[in-house]
Amino acid sequence: MAGADASAAMVSVDDALQKVLTACRRLHPVSVQLEDAVGMVLAEDVLARDPLPPYRASIKDGYAVVASDGPGEYSVITESRAGNDGVGVTVTPGTVAYVTTGGPIPEGPIPEGADAVVQVEDVEQEKETLDGLKRVKILVGASQGLDIRPVGCDIEKGATVMKSGELVGISEIGLLASVGVMMVKVYPRPMVAVLSTGDELVEPTTQNLSRGQIRDSNRAMVLAAAVQQQCKIVDLGIAHDNEEELEKVLDRAISAGVDVLITSGGVSMGDRDFVKPLLERRGTIHFNRILMKPGKPLTFAEIKSTDEKAAKNILAFGLPGNPVSCLVCFHVFAVPAIRRLAGWENPHLQRVLARIKQPIKTDSIRPEFHRAIIRWELSDGSGNPGFVAESTGHQMSSRLLSMKSANALLELPATGMVLSAGTSVQAILISDISNFPMSKMPDSLTSSSLDSSSVIRSSMIHSQTVAESQDANVKVAILTVSDTVALGTGPDRSGPRAVSVVNSSSEGLGGARVVATSVVPDEVGKIQDILRRWSDIDKVDLILTLGGTGFTPRDVTPEATKALIQKETPGLLYVMLQESLKVTPFAMLSRAAAGIRGSTLIINMPGNPNAVAECLQALMPALKHAFRQIKGDKREKHPRHVPHSAAAPADVWEQSYKLASTVSQSSNCSCSH
Repeated sequence: MAGADASAAMVSVDDALQKVLTACRRLHPVSVQLEDAVGMVLAEDVLARDPLPPYRASIKDGYAVVASDGPGEYSVITESRAGNDGVGVTVTPGTVAYVTTGGPIPEGPIPEGADAVVQVEDVEQEKETLDGLKRVKILVGASQGLDIRPVGCDIEKGATVMKSGELVGISEIGLLASVGVMMVKVYPRPMVAVLSTGDELVEPTTQNLSRGQIRDSNRAMVLAAAVQQQCKIVDLGIAHDNEEELEKVLDRAISAGVDVLITSGGVSMGDRDFVKPLLERRGTIHFNRILMKPGKPLTFAEIKSTDEKAAKNILAFGLPGNPVSCLVCFHVFAVPAIRRLAGWENPHLQRVLARIKQPIKTDSIRPEFHRAIIRWELSDGSGNPGFVAESTGHQMSSRLLSMKSANALLELPATGMVLSAGTSVQAILISDISNFPMSKMPDSLTSSSLDSSSVIRSSMIHSQTVAESQDANVKVAILTVSDTVALGTGPDRSGPRAVSVVNSSSEGLGGARVVATSVVPDEVGKIQDILRRWSDIDKVDLILTLGGTGFTPRDVTPEATKALIQKETPGLLYVMLQESLKVTPFAMLSRAAAGIRGSTLIINMPGNPNAVAECLQALMPALKHAFRQIKGDKREKHPRHVPHSAAAPADVWEQSYKLASTVSQSSNCSCSH
């Protein structure tokens, strides 16, 4: 009970991150030279002042011709090379002009002038005539417009070439330069001040440590992480556990005009932990304990700047003193805040699904951010290509070696169970994964799309194909239905939890194993595409959909499911409703569907991770028998039937029957219990 009380006093990671992002305001835009804009976010649309190309241009080296002339010998009356406009001589029927790639197409007295290009490979060698003109033999006919780029075919005059909120990368620099834009308005990079606190800390340059001293690693680490996020940095050094000294350092940070203050240490429960009281006196504390492992003692506050002209609040993160906790919290909370200040529309670090290489024991109270190295492998252990995650070893929060080489944080649910090897979990990418050995990176997930500066520009669907696993008697597929998760703007909490529950209860389900996972937005067509493939082609035994069964306009999972199932199974929904009503009365608002398509059982589950686990556990006693029946086994293996009169009053059974009938038409617990 003590553990439950303690966890109740802590803020969840999702709630804490929402508070952080709510406090963030984009910085006031500034104008910078184009070459300085790499990695910054545009603050206004950019329009093309000229068309591109500004003239009709040849796509190939060849001869500009009048298409209606057809094959034959023609006089070469001019040359038009890139950088040379070919003005002075016009192309008329019966004449041609030599053109190079990118060269202007000569005009003529007829509206189209030269209206096609024949490549040099289809032309015989030039011959010089007595009058000094060259003649060539065109061997093929050409259609009008062949190998010519019309004016503005790439970019029309006045077209929007980049929109506000888009990130400026290397290719975008070239694009902006091509339309003559050399100054752009962008959101500036935040100024981040970093401070370490503690009487025990000394500079890393200290050669001989006295008793009780340790070298300060957090400051160097956080400064480097801030540089990685392209921030302007202010090094505030080390402050002792002294209230007056901390006050002076804070004043120095405020006067420097910093946007973000990051401290490490001094935020726990010790009698000399002064950072939290200081932040409370100087501003507003939004939270100071997080339900996460590592990183529980994390404080987030807003400090009002004393500079009236600045008119801004300083975001203050009091990170834990343990090095691993410090860096994990920086990635999970500070990075999204920095990106939001810098104008990112989607400030979250990118997530991918990965199968763990070895069993991992989860914490029973706090969700864990487990340090790992992920790589793409042609075979992820299930016979399919995918990301594989290898733990960095002992995860103690003071053991900085657990962060060495880690390029991802595995989001592990607080179940207290052991996740078996091969379980799919979400991984937050915290560094470029291209430097790690891998069999082959898929084209859609190259290192350029996964580095720390990439923006998720479209809805991502993370999917793993069904494994032809010899040891999976019951193949289970799990589909998370969520706009938020599909867009990458939030983590998938329910999917990994469902995977964990199924795989840990494999024996009770007749040898069940999760062989496929996917994420789709709340769209009927995309939901049905996955359900059809898994049931009709991959022939999985059980599909669990997670989320999208409530009352909101975007909740369409039941509609997508009902259109596909051939037999309804209302009893399963009734059991789930009973279980959920023990927790919340809002369970009655669920609209889930469940039924059989071919040889596949499809069940709509809630979107809440805890509700998923509760409903799955409630269904398990009957599912093993259900799978046998779906496959044609008619042998009855029910427990001995107990007459109603001996089990419950008649009116109770009548009420249950009525409720079950209602559930068959309107069910599921998509509530947030």
